[in-house]
Amino acid sequence: MSSYLSPGVYVEEVASGSRPIEGVGTSVAAFVGLAPSGPLNEPTLVTNWSQYVAAFGDFTDGYYLAHSVYGFFNNGGSAAYVVRVGGVADGVAGEVATAQVPAALPAGEPRPLGTFTVSTVGSGSGGPVSVEVADPEGEGPADRFKLIVKEGDKVAETFDVSVKKNSRNYVVAQVKERSKLITVQEAAPAAQLARPENQTVTLAGPARSGAPAVPQSGPVEYLGDSADRTGFGGLEAVDEISMVAVPDLMASYQRGAIDAEALRAVQSGLIAHCELMGDRVALIDPPPGLNARDIRVWRQETAGYDSKYAALYYPWIKIFDPAGGQSRLVPPSGHVAGIWARNDFERGVHKAPANEVVRGAIDVEMKITRGEQDLLNPIGVNCIRPFPGRGIRVWGARTLASDPAWRYLNIRRYFNYLEESILIGTQWVVFEPNDEALWARIRRNVSAFLVNEWRGGALFGSRPEEAFYVKCDAETNPPESVDLGRVICEIGIAPVKPAEFVIFRLAQFSSGSGELEE
Repeated sequence: MSSYLSPGVYVEEVASGSRPIEGVGTSVAAFVGLAPSGPLNEPTLVTNWSQYVAAFGDFTDGYYLAHSVYGFFNNGGSAAYVVRVGGVADGVAGEVATAQVPAALPAGEPRPLGTFTVSTVGSGSGGPVSVEVADPEGEGPADRFKLIVKEGDKVAETFDVSVKKNSRNYVVAQVKERSKLITVQEAAPAAQLARPENQTVTLAGPARSGAPAVPQSGPVEYLGDSADRTGFGGLEAVDEISMVAVPDLMASYQRGAIDAEALRAVQSGLIAHCELMGDRVALIDPPPGLNARDIRVWRQETAGYDSKYAALYYPWIKIFDPAGGQSRLVPPSGHVAGIWARNDFERGVHKAPANEVVRGAIDVEMKITRGEQDLLNPIGVNCIRPFPGRGIRVWGARTLASDPAWRYLNIRRYFNYLEESILIGTQWVVFEPNDEALWARIRRNVSAFLVNEWRGGALFGSRPEEAFYVKCDAETNPPESVDLGRVICEIGIAPVKPAEFVIFRLAQFSSGSGELEE
């Protein structure tokens, strides 16, 4: 308290009794994936497409990170953190560089090689990559052969393999384990395996000029470590993120860098990250090429996720690729993240991000009928469907939770918004005298914030008393709790749930009688 020692007029500034709570942002996305350049395992903020290109490079064939970020901004997103994984840090060379996974060529069509198919996984710096089949020494036995991998005219790799070596996958496994340039897959059942005919297959050449090659990535690259700030762990230090997508997980899956089990492990790790943070939601992409029956089986049996912090969107969408000049399929997560951001800006996070046009989509991989969606919607598969005259729209807004209280995506995201806003807006309470005056100020501040939410249409009820309650008094703060230095405030809200099923009941009635026809 000030001391007054001489007569006069004194002017003092005093704090008002109310400290307003401001709503936090809900539209900042995070993308984890593969890029030809840029900071490695460092969440980098980009606010437009030009910034992304300057930091991480342009579109790259066979990968989805750039297309997803482009779709995010095209659909209304304004800010995103990008984490590049699975590569070499800029400016690092020598031993560190050689320890990394080899870079991959742009995607090419697999080429037949006898009873196998072969495709590139590495960059051929010495010229076009070719594979030659020959006997190890002259006329060898029919169950043995040699693969000679060349870069231009130079022999880069050789493999002595046997198709009768213990298992049907021996050839595939040996090449996959040792080769930095090719991958081989079976093209026939085990009973039909035989030595490929002597032939030479020329594959795609090195990466196009001006577009550095992008590395492949395994599960560990995505999962990362919170202590080292790698992978998902690197996102723990960024508070403003509200949605996370990993589109290039599907690129790794398609190229064989990870299998179905590893795919599930990474997606489970992503969901665990969002549950740990408690303020963000995971956007899950399904594998490509699944019909309605396949996605139902995948959702229930293969990927039986049960989380209120995750949402699944199906099917993949077809876009026009500015780099290749033709259409291509991409996972939907990046475009959907942009729709979430657009919905939050135009309507508010309390509104379900559905019945919204997917900008940039020219088609979908699989057209879903109403009957098929009747089976998919109850298990949390949010469908993307084309409608005549209305474009391609997101037609679902559910989480992957089995708990009906957290069934709807907008409820989960709105609670994230409220929790974070109240958390940040009440930091002044710490170390204040824990008495009835403090409890009254807390009630007043939180109530003022929730009244504004109710007026904005986010809470259900014709009056504020029906929409929420705030309890912070001697009942929630007994003496034993006060002695421990705790102040407890109980808040209850009635959120507005989406009108998912709109039903109009029509009946005939006699004109002028006001009675229904029997």
